[in-house]
Amino acid sequence: MNSDSNPDLTLCDREPITRLDQIQDFAFLVAMANDWTIVRASENCDKFFKATPERLLGTRFDKWISETALHDIRNRMTILASTTGERIFDLRLVQGLPAVDLSIHFQGDLLIIEGERTQKAERMEAASMVRAMAARLGKAPTIAKFHHDAARQVLAITGFDRVMIYQFDSDGHGDVIAESTRTGMESFLGLHYPSSDIPQQARELYLLNPFRIIADVAAPTVALLPPADAVTPPLDLSLSISRAVSPVHVEYLRNMGVDASLSISIVVEEQLWGLIACHANGPRLPSFIMRTASELFGAMYSMMLESRLRRGSEEHEQRARVMADRIITMIAGDEALMENAHWLQDMTRDMIDCDGVAIYRGGNTYLHGATPSEEHVVALAHHLNAASPSRVFTTDNLGSVHAPCGETADRTAGMMSIPISRVPRDYILLFRKERLSEIRWGGDPAKVIEASPNGERISPRKSFAAFAQLVRGKAVPFSDRDQRIGEAIRQALIEVILRYSDGASDERRRASERQEVLIAELNHRVRNILALIRSLMTKTSQAASDVASYVDSLGGRVQALARAHDRVTRQSWGPAPLAGLFEDEMAAHDGARGRFTLSGPNVLLQAQAISTVALVVHELVTNSCKHGALSSTGRVEVSIEAVDGEGIYIRWKEIGGPAVVAPTRRGFGSVIVERTIPFDLQGAAEVRFLLAGLEADFFIPHHYVSVTTEAILRSDAEKATGTPPAQLLHNANVLLVEDNMLIALEAEDMLCELGASHVALASTITDAERLLTVHSFQFAMLDINVGRGTSYDLATKLREAGTPFIFATGYGDEVALGRRESGELVIQKPYERDHLARAVQRVLNNAPA
Repeated sequence: MNSDSNPDLTLCDREPITRLDQIQDFAFLVAMANDWTIVRASENCDKFFKATPERLLGTRFDKWISETALHDIRNRMTILASTTGERIFDLRLVQGLPAVDLSIHFQGDLLIIEGERTQKAERMEAASMVRAMAARLGKAPTIAKFHHDAARQVLAITGFDRVMIYQFDSDGHGDVIAESTRTGMESFLGLHYPSSDIPQQARELYLLNPFRIIADVAAPTVALLPPADAVTPPLDLSLSISRAVSPVHVEYLRNMGVDASLSISIVVEEQLWGLIACHANGPRLPSFIMRTASELFGAMYSMMLESRLRRGSEEHEQRARVMADRIITMIAGDEALMENAHWLQDMTRDMIDCDGVAIYRGGNTYLHGATPSEEHVVALAHHLNAASPSRVFTTDNLGSVHAPCGETADRTAGMMSIPISRVPRDYILLFRKERLSEIRWGGDPAKVIEASPNGERISPRKSFAAFAQLVRGKAVPFSDRDQRIGEAIRQALIEVILRYSDGASDERRRASERQEVLIAELNHRVRNILALIRSLMTKTSQAASDVASYVDSLGGRVQALARAHDRVTRQSWGPAPLAGLFEDEMAAHDGARGRFTLSGPNVLLQAQAISTVALVVHELVTNSCKHGALSSTGRVEVSIEAVDGEGIYIRWKEIGGPAVVAPTRRGFGSVIVERTIPFDLQGAAEVRFLLAGLEADFFIPHHYVSVTTEAILRSDAEKATGTPPAQLLHNANVLLVEDNMLIALEAEDMLCELGASHVALASTITDAERLLTVHSFQFAMLDINVGRGTSYDLATKLREAGTPFIFATGYGDEVALGRRESGELVIQKPYERDHLARAVQRVLNNAPA
């Protein structure tokens, strides 16, 4: 073995990683000609077919599979022309053998079919899961939180031990910008990895095939038959799901202490932006459905990231356009400003950070701030002209562009050149000083060359401990945003100031046309919004006696619809609790607090019914606050009854208010109460104006509701007593046991909002017990039903240790706790932060000192 300070890093680029003629042992592979004749088959086919690979070769594939499987495969083949590959799940490929999951794709003239055993334990609805994950990502307030949440969610659904978001820089090096790990895993967050860790051909493959699973680096590979020779070329496995792993990459993973890996490409604007990299401490093969969900999530993540990056640059680009317009206007009035470097730096410093400006125009130079000498600036301009750069050019290492400038790197190490004329070109040059920086590499990036049976090879690093390197002679790189701003300046100066051509007028005309299109689109959308509330305004005005009452009635109804819309969106357009509509309306009337009771089962309304019921509830509460029980010292009782197969019955009863007199006319509010549920939901409504207080009965059919086993007895008197303190769990270490990933992430956020300094997540009882042996917790929240067991024994251990805890469940208290001690507290799903806070406060108040 020998070390080389300048190794040939293209050795790995030439490794035939897609033509190893080997696959991983979790799957089989057959390749067929266009007449279904099998021309290649993996050695392990006898585990999936009732025949050895030798018997399969040269025969028709349809001879060995069931008619149903053949039908499904033919159907998927019809759409392969428009997709790179198709998946078939839980297919009985061969009668009498277990079901398999298949991947199908064309490779040249060959049809490639790969299959693996269906994993029943991890069945899931991939599209629904990805939709929920993407919805959570969409709520991330910052790009850093966006990346972190993505890592957390991939860790949760794949079961790997470490998930990293890995971003490539302009030189191809990678940085770990976000990470989520299991307890005890080494963190790689913030480490820097050389571009040679991922050879160029691997990067191209990541664009072609964005998903890669390595189930077990120690597992033997499976060869394809017949072996490649002069007649049989190696099979191109670029799109294969089971393609074997390069020996160099296997060694790399072993050196890192990784036994299994999964990677998902992050593609932005058709370029490889980075990777979602997953590592496991042992063999790990998520089910094909779970991997498909992960792949789909990676595609959604890439699109959402691209959208965020574009949105983030829009404001800066808009400011750049404003700045360019201002520069144009000022230079148009005084062309001498084009020779004033001091003025130009002042104009651009808020948009492009620089330490000095040089203007090279008509053979003359004008300098301000930290710049190279006049002689070097002239030499730079001549060098740029010889290279014929027609666009903005940037470098963070000026010495690599013009060697003499490297001698003064402490003064000028970075440069942006903006050409501002046609041939011969003039330039605006922006300079940045040297910035000493320390890069934390994931191990020493130096490569070692060693001899191998196939010639020289680069040996992967043996250590990945943080390795610090001091970098000199470089400046802070100019970003893509900086370059776009520089390009805006270039276009403005060339097209408008220096040329004064008709092109400038044409551009203004096009801008005006674009503005007119945008205004027309805005008008269209405004008209649609106005049309939605027009009928509500019209009907409200017919019943209003004056302007004040009209504004009050209309405003209340619009607010009720807005609150209902919030309920729907908070539930991701799924069912929302009926109780929440009553709570929202009571909360909107301060004078009614503490005088409302709701009892009955916990009912969830379908999204299409929520707005209708919200309007009815609003009219009932408003009428009671103005004229009924809530206008004086009375109270309101609402009871809910569910009848299986029919629906729910809601009874509204006012008690202790002023004497009720039936109205002589029906206003619009009465129409809403009496007619909207029957008309919109095909239900029923009856209002009785009794002397002792108004009563109303409503029926909502079963297809608009779902009823849980949880019973509610709720009074808004709870809210009247105040909100629990925000820092109930100040600096607490909390154990959270929850086997649903999305619920766990939501609960973790709530616990952190209540002051928890750290929340340890456990999706199984085994994980939770292991965490208890190595950590001390001040509070715990336990899902009762975890996997196929319960957390009762874990709760007993916490009680014996004196650790306060609460249960969480979707069942009622009696069903959930059974014969458990009555003092244990259960919070019902779905819960909100305030409900959780009150439960935590009750438990902590009762905890032993």
